[in-house]
Amino acid sequence: MMPRKVSPREQQRMMQRMGLQVKQLDDVTRVIMETSSKRIIIDNPEVATVTVQGQTIYQVGAGNIREEDVVSQVSVEDAKLVSSQAGVTQEEASEALRVSGGDLAQAILFLKKKKRA
Repeated sequence: MMPRKVSPREQQRMMQRMGLQVKQLDDVTRVIMETSSKRIIIDNPEVATVTVQGQTIYQVGAGNIREEDVVSQVSVEDAKLVSSQAGVTQEEASEALRVSGGDLAQAILFLKKKKRA
């Protein structure tokens, strides 16, 4: 016995009975997800919202996916602090902070060891 094909209208009714509501978002051009170490960018995605019992879930279908590493920004205050503690220029302190991933203590120790050598 062949399973019968369900029409889109019937499918909508069945989902409503189960408490599901699905809506396509047609005007989405880009989705960006950020973690502490990388950024995932999806261009031209297919996005839908699924609402179940008052809770909304966003479903993203892949378009063009690319990943970028996140470069941490060094604040001027952090660079000044590291510079004064290690006895180096702010440029050297900024570079040490970039290398250490923004870890102040690690940057200071690195610069002090470098200064002794």
